[in-house]
Amino acid sequence: MKDELNYLLNKAASGRLDRREFIGRATALGLVGTSASLLLSQKVQAAGPKRGGHLNVGLSGGNSTSSIDPATYASEIAICYSRITGETLVNVLPSGVIEPAAAEEWTVSDDRLTWRFRIRTGMQFHDGRPVTSQDAAQTLRRHSDEASQSGAKGLLRGLSDISTDGDWLVLTTETPNADLPYMMADYHFVLQPNGGFDGPASPIFSGPYRWVANEPGIRHTFERFDDHWNDAIGHFETIEILAINDATARTAALRSGQVQLVNRMSPRLAKRLSTLPDLTLQATPSKGHNVFVMHCDTAPFDNNDLRMALKLAIDREDLVKKVLDGYGTVGNDMPINAAYPFFDESIPQRVYDPDQARFHYERSGHSGPISLSTSDAAFPGAVDSAQLFKEHAARAGINIALVREPADGYWSEVWNKKPFCASAWLGRPVQDQIYSTAYLSTSDWNDTRFSNERFDTLLVEARGELDPAKRKEMYSEMGLLVRDEGGLICPVFGDSIDAFSDAITGWEANPNGEMMNFFAPVRMWAAA
Repeated sequence: MKDELNYLLNKAASGRLDRREFIGRATALGLVGTSASLLLSQKVQAAGPKRGGHLNVGLSGGNSTSSIDPATYASEIAICYSRITGETLVNVLPSGVIEPAAAEEWTVSDDRLTWRFRIRTGMQFHDGRPVTSQDAAQTLRRHSDEASQSGAKGLLRGLSDISTDGDWLVLTTETPNADLPYMMADYHFVLQPNGGFDGPASPIFSGPYRWVANEPGIRHTFERFDDHWNDAIGHFETIEILAINDATARTAALRSGQVQLVNRMSPRLAKRLSTLPDLTLQATPSKGHNVFVMHCDTAPFDNNDLRMALKLAIDREDLVKKVLDGYGTVGNDMPINAAYPFFDESIPQRVYDPDQARFHYERSGHSGPISLSTSDAAFPGAVDSAQLFKEHAARAGINIALVREPADGYWSEVWNKKPFCASAWLGRPVQDQIYSTAYLSTSDWNDTRFSNERFDTLLVEARGELDPAKRKEMYSEMGLLVRDEGGLICPVFGDSIDAFSDAITGWEANPNGEMMNFFAPVRMWAAA
């Protein structure tokens, strides 16, 4: 049996035997269908990448208002096409190690104030122009400009100077910053000719694929850029992203073969899909979190007693069990979990307490319904989560009125605009990045309008603190400030649940974000 199975494996891996036929014949030899499929996937992946074919990807996050301008990237689709068409200075590997990308190497001064990145020789933009250190400098200048609407502007506020020295990009910080290379991996900072100043929504980038067609909210198509410097990625000849916001529709598209790769699978469908021999389900514990956010500067959420009442009025364990079906862990009203390097496990876990919630609610003086905007565009199961939240809060005498928002336009018309809504955040490699992006008082993406002078001071100090114990203490205090005074209700950290068909292979789990931190389309390849 072993010899015959190896013969079939080698034949199927080389493309001389159809995958379904292999599974059928292997099953006849006594293997369960799922085991046969797994063996073949491992064999094909071990053989290494192959070039060719077309990939269809079905993603949530489709919006008719989406732009090609990297400053605006917010939804899953926009982040994905930033990986497909763009190039940042560096990337973060699943292990958390920084790898070179547009920057071949980097150095830092002894005082941690000056970072130098040498731009890769021979890189080209999609129109044939060379990528220069000046393009890199201009890219960061555009995102850091106070007039910019860039979602990553907060990450660059600590820079005092952006300059060039031949092939080197030189960044000087106001205070020491040990984590600055991680910031340069942010998906907003894909390089553009002259930084995008000549046309921020121009489709000219330097990544492994170039734009072919852009139909926001419907589809986006790309073709391989043959002059890309890195032959280790970009294996498909063409890629198409289809906007499929409904999780059930994404599942149907995957099962029918319309697409080969999907994100944000519904936890309710996940276990059923995992038994199918021609599909692979990947549930990856992550730093991503599903949340409800309140604007701290907008009534009635400008009252901390009301905010605390709502935080205590949600049953986190119930959401993990009923909405995530076990694919996740409870959150603690701060954006940090044990996956982060300076996580403080001594911070008490907040639990459901209707009596304490009622106490804070009555002390707030508020009465009447509290409107909560929600849509499954925010995260899979957001509507069900909001409904459970409503039921939990009712036991504390709090009336939450659900507002079901349309999926299209949710990230442009609801999130960061409505004072109480469902939201979701991808993880970031380090604490400084998520705190600078979403909790720094001056950040454009501060979706809770949290403003705390002590927090802002600690954020800057922690960047330059080289003593790990002291740095952990700072991040612990920052976490408590967000948890106890902020507008974040973080009930759960959800696993990233992605799925792909047996037509592709090359998966590598990445805790920094779903779909291999959105690199799956450029790092996976055709299985046959």
